[in-house]
Amino acid sequence: MFKFIHAADIHLDSPLRGLEQYDGAPIQEIRDAARKALGNLVDLAIEQKVAFVLIAGDLYDGDWRDYNTGLCFVGQVRRLREAGIPVYLISGNHDAANRMTRTLRMPENVTFFSADAAETALLPELDVAIHGQSFATAAVYDDLSEGYPVATPGCFNVGVLHTCASGREGHDRYAPCSIEGLKTKGYDYWALGHVHNREILSREPLIAFSGNIQGRHIRETGPKGCLLVTVNDDQSLQADFRALDVLRWDVARIDVSKSQGVDDVLDLVSTEIESCHGKAAGRLVALRVELNGETTAHRDLHSRKQHWTNQIRSVAIDIGKGDVWIEKVKLRTSSPTTKSAPGNIPDDAIGELVALFEQAQADTSRLKELEFDFADVVKKLPAELKTLASPDDPEWLREILAEAKPLLLSRLAGSETEE
Repeated sequence: MFKFIHAADIHLDSPLRGLEQYDGAPIQEIRDAARKALGNLVDLAIEQKVAFVLIAGDLYDGDWRDYNTGLCFVGQVRRLREAGIPVYLISGNHDAANRMTRTLRMPENVTFFSADAAETALLPELDVAIHGQSFATAAVYDDLSEGYPVATPGCFNVGVLHTCASGREGHDRYAPCSIEGLKTKGYDYWALGHVHNREILSREPLIAFSGNIQGRHIRETGPKGCLLVTVNDDQSLQADFRALDVLRWDVARIDVSKSQGVDDVLDLVSTEIESCHGKAAGRLVALRVELNGETTAHRDLHSRKQHWTNQIRSVAIDIGKGDVWIEKVKLRTSSPTTKSAPGNIPDDAIGELVALFEQAQADTSRLKELEFDFADVVKKLPAELKTLASPDDPEWLREILAEAKPLLLSRLAGSETEE
């Protein structure tokens, strides 16, 4: 029996996106998250006395800003060398051969598979054969797995591949392949990288994405880590997920429709923050708060959004004792509809307005076609809000449109509650 670790998409020193600084936010701890997660991976390997570690691409996030990124990795694999643990890895689209100009001499326990063709590394003491090929360029659209050799007879065979498989939402279609195609190689295990969500594609043989070891933004929520694979004497496999992340991204979607005012909303937020903090089991939490539903607090929330955002941050700092960082507050609320609404706006006009919102959210360039200029709007914002405005960012525009739509429609319908 022996064990090995399958990890991928470490993206060492990748800049975490969406970092908005405010007093009490654990900014430096957040910036060091990927390095600490890598340290946790090495700790796990040593603790479990694994036979080897596999990294299925995207160790780095492109060329280093300075040599400290490479030195950090060298320092960690040196710890593995001292424990007698070899490391086998391939380059993916983010750290492809043509994207990396800086290099450092690696300890002798590190094996990088070539980008020229698939290679095989043999571990005779374990009767293990590891097959892999790196990306030569940042965009590889060929099925690299076709060039992998068939299984080495008499060995436990592992394939290491950076791929989108048959395609996954949010990931470029790099090195596409099929499950059936992978099975034809006769390998016992396929260690896949590129897709940041953990996923088992096949049980026999075991084909898996380990996911990334540390979430980098709000679209990478939940536990992140590696797969600890146990190979029994009969070559049966058991793959167990082990969390490595030190920063947990989460979204708190809160229904505020039963709230009677902003104080009630804050109570609901407080309860949800406590829950998210508890689930993180002592980790830092980067939390997005989304408020949803019809509520009488709607007008106050929207008219003083920055004020209530800071109130929520204050609640988070108090509950988390500095370990909960509010990434963003999203308002998805509307005012309660009333039967006495004047309804002076024709239905077809409302329908046209809704259609324009939907078109603009689907394609923000539609705003330019409508000759809408955000520059004049941004000029009128208070100084503390101007830095938050990003009119050239499609995602920011979609968020603003999503917040503006219910507010505008409720006012047009005459359904705003007077205070």
